[in-house]
Amino acid sequence: MQVLVVGAGVVGLGIARAVALAGHEVIVAEAESAIGTVTSSRHSEVIHAGLYYPTNSLRALHCPRSRRMLYDYCATRGVPHRKTGKIVVATNDNELKRLDDIYKQAQINGCENLALIDAAAVKKLEPEVFCVGAMNSPETGIIDSHSYMLALRGEIEDHGGMIALNTRIERLVQVPSGWEIHFGDGETIVVDAVVNSAGLGAQKLARATEGYPQARVPKLALAKGNYFSYAGRPVFKRLVYPTPVPGGLGTHVVLDLGGRMRFGPDVEWIEHENYDVDPGRAAAFYGSIRKYWPGLPDNSLIRDYAGIRPKISAQGEPQKDFIIDAPKDHGVPRLVMLFGIESPGLTSSLSIGEDVANYLSS
Repeated sequence: MQVLVVGAGVVGLGIARAVALAGHEVIVAEAESAIGTVTSSRHSEVIHAGLYYPTNSLRALHCPRSRRMLYDYCATRGVPHRKTGKIVVATNDNELKRLDDIYKQAQINGCENLALIDAAAVKKLEPEVFCVGAMNSPETGIIDSHSYMLALRGEIEDHGGMIALNTRIERLVQVPSGWEIHFGDGETIVVDAVVNSAGLGAQKLARATEGYPQARVPKLALAKGNYFSYAGRPVFKRLVYPTPVPGGLGTHVVLDLGGRMRFGPDVEWIEHENYDVDPGRAAAFYGSIRKYWPGLPDNSLIRDYAGIRPKISAQGEPQKDFIIDAPKDHGVPRLVMLFGIESPGLTSSLSIGEDVANYLSS
């Protein structure tokens, strides 16, 4: 079977790898000039444990399972990563109640080695943190996402797959032998199956897919996450997260393998795709960070980068789950549509890949 995967972000590459390992011929079509240049290169590079996600959600299914797979993958493929651990902090009694709920949900989700700890125990782990209590998640870590995507690409190509860069898909048409792919340059090919993993472009491609029920295409809401880097040396050894906020996980401590410390992302709802970081947003960052790090010096935050979450729930709406719309759901053969694959998409990529490969083979 010849499979076209649209989108060479981390999830698309994870899917293409799984499809190639299953013995199928794979083509990955990427509109940009390199792999993983949009959402997949503009995030916190965190390997999430799977703490927050509702029972029986796709996030709760894929994140913990894929996290274990990902640590094994990094170890065997030489992908730089580090199991830093993470503490989720509560700075008042209301947040402490919320933290207890997160702890219970994380246990339901099968997250290992969690512990609720008091402020004194937090001080021993991270002396600069202020809180009234916290949850310690030692299974959380960080990863070099670019190296990870290169490893996935290498596996795809080792198994005969191909990455086609600067390749924009305009239309998908169902034909008796499979799917006719219409490219931006006017060329066409026919493949047996298609996976739409186009991220921010997934809805546009779904609307240009003849035969796919248009009522199943969710709206796209753009939630930009801005990051600011810290001008001094890192003061934390592990990731520090506040209790979650609507639309995201709060402005947290971001560590990378190069030794830098950053903060973010916030949640900025936007109408059109742009990656400019407004330096004026730093004022809100200082306020958010000082709730758990009162010692943050003035004038120490420098605007860095921004990413955009491909959300399918708008501002003020409850968080919606990943959508992986398979033939068993929509009735169209050999077509899988993915929508709203935001955090923890990177962590979930190997598990999502396996499931999508199974959907195409069944």
